[in-house]
Amino acid sequence: MAKPYNFKTIETKWQRIWEERDAFRVTEDPGQPKYYCLEMYPYPSGKIHMGHLRNYSIGDVVARYFRMRGYNVLHPMGWDSFGLPAENAAIEHGLHPATWTYDNIAYMREQLKRMGFSYDWGREITCSEPDYYRWNQWLFLKMYEKGLAYKKPAFVNWCEECQTVLANEQVEGGRCWRDESEVIQKELEQWFFKITAYTEELLEGVDQLPGWPDRVKTMQRNWIGKSVGAEVNFPLVNGESPITIFTTRQDTLFGATFMVLAPEHPLALQLGEGKADVQAFIKRMRAEDRVVRTAADTEKEGVFTGAYAINPLTEEKIPIWVANFVLLEYGTGAIMAVPAHDQRDFEFAKKYHLPLRVVIQPEEEGLAAEALAKAYEDEGVMVNSGPFNSLPSPEGREAVVRFLEERGIGKGAVNYRLRDWGISRQRYWGTPIPIIYCDQCGTVPVPYDDLPVLLPKDVEISMKGGSPLAKVESFVNVWCPTCRGPARRETDTMDTFVDSSWYFLRFCNPHARDRAVDEPKVAYWMPVDQYIGGIEHAVLHLLYARFFTKVVRDLGLVPHSEPFVNLLTQGMVCKETYRCPTHGLRFPQEIDPQGRCTECAHPVEIGRTEKMSKSRKNVVDPDDLLKRYGADTARLFSLFAAPPEKDLEWSDKGVEGAFRFLNRVYRLVDSWADELSRPAAPISFNDLTVGRAVHQKAHLTIKKVTEDLDRDFHFNTAIAALMELVNVLGQFELRGDPAEEAERRYVARFAVETLLVLLAPFAPHVAEELWERLGHGSSIFEESWPVYDATVIEREEILVVVQVDGKLRSRIFLPAHAGEDELRTAALEDSRVQTWLQDKQVKRVVVVPKKLVNIVTARL
Repeated sequence: MAKPYNFKTIETKWQRIWEERDAFRVTEDPGQPKYYCLEMYPYPSGKIHMGHLRNYSIGDVVARYFRMRGYNVLHPMGWDSFGLPAENAAIEHGLHPATWTYDNIAYMREQLKRMGFSYDWGREITCSEPDYYRWNQWLFLKMYEKGLAYKKPAFVNWCEECQTVLANEQVEGGRCWRDESEVIQKELEQWFFKITAYTEELLEGVDQLPGWPDRVKTMQRNWIGKSVGAEVNFPLVNGESPITIFTTRQDTLFGATFMVLAPEHPLALQLGEGKADVQAFIKRMRAEDRVVRTAADTEKEGVFTGAYAINPLTEEKIPIWVANFVLLEYGTGAIMAVPAHDQRDFEFAKKYHLPLRVVIQPEEEGLAAEALAKAYEDEGVMVNSGPFNSLPSPEGREAVVRFLEERGIGKGAVNYRLRDWGISRQRYWGTPIPIIYCDQCGTVPVPYDDLPVLLPKDVEISMKGGSPLAKVESFVNVWCPTCRGPARRETDTMDTFVDSSWYFLRFCNPHARDRAVDEPKVAYWMPVDQYIGGIEHAVLHLLYARFFTKVVRDLGLVPHSEPFVNLLTQGMVCKETYRCPTHGLRFPQEIDPQGRCTECAHPVEIGRTEKMSKSRKNVVDPDDLLKRYGADTARLFSLFAAPPEKDLEWSDKGVEGAFRFLNRVYRLVDSWADELSRPAAPISFNDLTVGRAVHQKAHLTIKKVTEDLDRDFHFNTAIAALMELVNVLGQFELRGDPAEEAERRYVARFAVETLLVLLAPFAPHVAEELWERLGHGSSIFEESWPVYDATVIEREEILVVVQVDGKLRSRIFLPAHAGEDELRTAALEDSRVQTWLQDKQVKRVVVVPKKLVNIVTARL
């Protein structure tokens, strides 16, 4: 009788064995093909969530699969441990950010180990450790030497009440998240990385990433945002320096009837000097969220500065406005407004009664400005455009550029949306920027021998009064390394995206004490063969990682230009929400068994399915899942419920189904284990009879699972194939005619061992346990991945049972397409059946298609 499936004992046992054996430790082996599998490392927020569980389960299947395919697999894990939440926790709970962070890491590390993930923990990285962030500083200095790190004024979110800079996520509705005071845009000196030095290479490189999802590549192209057009100078009426604009539609220049400046543009305040309405509008706009402010559905609003510019082609005087829909970050921060041919300009002009002039019209249709219900933004033929009339838009754009260049009033230009990466953060829990300011020597880089610049531990974090580091005199006050005079340290820390922009290189040798990147080991392991993470990182993190890789390449430290060969962006984990009409959203534990709110007894309604989050109260705690069902069930469900790139809809029944399946596998194998552990001589497929269909199903399953893992990681259909094999095995009789015992044992052992090896990447604990139960002394993960026999699976056959007068007399294999006549003929001609038909007359033959033939006889 099979023993019960005790997942707690099994999983604890194998996790201990793996750790004792250091089973997943890996070193370089030039004689073995390498495979670098990496999931985006987590922020140590306290506990892993279901999104983590799904992401890391995907990566673990990939790592284990390729290891069994004979690859030398690097599968590391670390912690993205710098960041603002640690400072928030320090304020809320009275803890030092380091205490909060490292306590969380310890808990989350144990959670990951309980999931049975095959990480090489000897390579663990923690980005808030000095032995990691010293190399952030080293790379900063190298970039500073090459002009790729520099300082310039930039606008930041500033809270006057707190006297500090706020991150975008700390601004809620234009107000400080802590005290709800007004947030303004303030210009401060900030450090930048010159990512724009690599703009064109970053853009062209997108086309060299065939293993990335098209959606992500499109997002990267759009973020870089290459536009081909012209720069045009609009002189000011007062004779001061002209306003330069960039446009991709220089064919519409004759239709520019006003200009618009971004509220952050330096000229905006200058032109509006002394005008209270202009100053008030600019102040209000600078305080607003720029994404919301410039959204297509946001009402357009602005103010006239009182100043005028000259349209260089029409030579007309046109008014200069400041408006909410223009950003300083794009183009030049100033636009020519062509309301007849741009919808934003059209809406603005209509609101403020500004003139429209049609300068492009369809080939077979005339447009009148006063009749326009919306802007005509398509291509067409130039009209009302002087010497360019009748030119099609594409030709007109080229002709206008030549005209501008000939007269020195403009030129052809390429513009990019991408801007240099601002890395300054006025916060404590991050990498200190290794710069010193000296009144005599100016800006002085910290000498390499003095790295790392350590974060002081004795620091007060209040979120008021600027950077906490600026208040630590022992940190700020230093001697200048050049003149030895008194100096002061930079008190900004680096954006935490810096940490994650090169961590994949450090995993190749995280213990190197004398270098950031171990060049021979990086040359062996890099690039990452499979990178796995959420779509929310499609732009910034992935773009910065690509940028850093190119910088490090140009430093001569790595031979490649791209960090990740293949990218998988897994979908979200979603679950229905529950809402009480009185108390709003409810956690499941706040609902009684009758579906009523535990506080007010009102019936609770099931709401829409949304991404799991604490705010929506629809989270499932992985700890609870592990306690009730175990790691293998949690892994199996997260992989079976949906393809990895799709959103996974949580289902309690689905979890129960995964648990029942593993129970069934355990009972089946355990009940057969004693007999299957006895030797069984191989038997040719051609000689199989009772086990023929099972043997063929095992080979078909090998083919299906292998193809599904090789083709975009279709884990759900691979697991479905394993379930089908278990169904077939469940109908197979291990015990039967003694003459068939050897065949039955051979076929069952082959199919069961195939099942366990194929199941192992998905449910490693139970696979290891049952493998051992069959008498194997080594780990199942030391087995090679099985290879199917093409000659076996090509025979699409069915097993037909033949009875004579209702009694089993033979089994025959026939082509799957065989019809009733072929079944009847084959049954009558079978040699074993012939012996039972001697001295008998066949009265009739009953055929059950694809299953059975019963021959009814009478004695002669």
